[in-house]
Amino acid sequence: MLQQINVEEKRLEDYRSIIGDSKMEEILALAAPLKGAKVLHVNATAFGGGVSEILYALVPLMRDVGLDAEWQILHGEDEFFNVTKSFHNALQGAEISLTEEAKEIFNRYGRLNAEALEGDYDFVLMHDPQTAAIRHYHGHEGGKHWIWRCHIDTSTPYPEVWNFLQPYLEIYDAGIFTLEQYVYGDLEFPVLALITPTIDPLSPKNRPQTLQESREIIRRFGIDTNRPLLVQVSRFDPWKDPLGVTDAYRMIKVQMPELQLALVGSMASDDPEGWDYYERTIRHAGEDYDVHILHNLHGVGNVEVNAFQNAADVVIQKSTREGFGMVVTEALWKGKPVIGGNVGGIPLQVIDGKTGYLVDNPLMCAERCYHLLQHPEESKAMGQAAQEHVRDNFLITEHLKNYLKLFTKLSAF
Repeated sequence: MLQQINVEEKRLEDYRSIIGDSKMEEILALAAPLKGAKVLHVNATAFGGGVSEILYALVPLMRDVGLDAEWQILHGEDEFFNVTKSFHNALQGAEISLTEEAKEIFNRYGRLNAEALEGDYDFVLMHDPQTAAIRHYHGHEGGKHWIWRCHIDTSTPYPEVWNFLQPYLEIYDAGIFTLEQYVYGDLEFPVLALITPTIDPLSPKNRPQTLQESREIIRRFGIDTNRPLLVQVSRFDPWKDPLGVTDAYRMIKVQMPELQLALVGSMASDDPEGWDYYERTIRHAGEDYDVHILHNLHGVGNVEVNAFQNAADVVIQKSTREGFGMVVTEALWKGKPVIGGNVGGIPLQVIDGKTGYLVDNPLMCAERCYHLLQHPEESKAMGQAAQEHVRDNFLITEHLKNYLKLFTKLSAF
């Protein structure tokens, strides 16, 4: 069997005061005809990434509205995750050498995980490239409707890898992407859904913290809370550009010597490349003791990430490729304008000049950060607009609603 992930109970009713009665009733009406439907989510890891964060909230909410929902993770060793990480990079545009060995490893684990998938489900959701081959090797049994969910930016993939994966994807009954432009080339599904990732406003990472509580937490990591602080929260990954963020910080520091930077990351089990880029980020920062490079193995968990985002003067997400960027959503929800890369799903969230600023390079990033640091009232007004933008579009209840709509549509086939 695949590994079952246990989740804590959640009650949709607890979100009523956040989203309002109208949205609540819409969700309940959509869920009623689907009561008892068996749903399975499969992904690569139970921690360290946005997919797992979504599923920790989405699966129990599906159960609360009457669906029989489960979450399982696939089996994989380093050889498999090294291959799938290279596929991830290639799907975002990196040129990689697609070897016969890589194909063999990918297919071997696809077959292994297909054999380990047991049970019958109404809806089987496979998340991201790691899972793509499971439907092929499992056959058409075990699920009435198979759905592949892509969480990354596949608008300009490296053709060799895309062409290898596309035959595995075309046999799914539905595909879910964040943006329509991520559906590359001639790939078609019987049903295509566009669903953005979302955050759980009641999770430890997003619950309200007072500024005093946040400052007390980040002081433990050497932050001087009497001085301005820039924060980027992300994996240590070239696409997140922590080196470019460090360069932008250095430009500002010429004018503001008191400035500090925190690069806060997480190490995921399906990202062996992360440790290499973490070391590179440290080397790039050098001996600047105002640059704090931290991750979950330093004790930076969800509560601490919440604190860093809440206490930051400016939050940055200077990605060069980005499927969506839930860390942007988290910061906006906390009333912080975000300086974000003008890529992928970030412009859905960062409305330039309203909820933050979009930038294309370290110099632009430095200029926009410096502007907000010098204009705190403007920053506060942007932060208020940012929070309402998230409330309207990017909370986990919206995610639940969109899945229910998709299930309803598939049920008609």
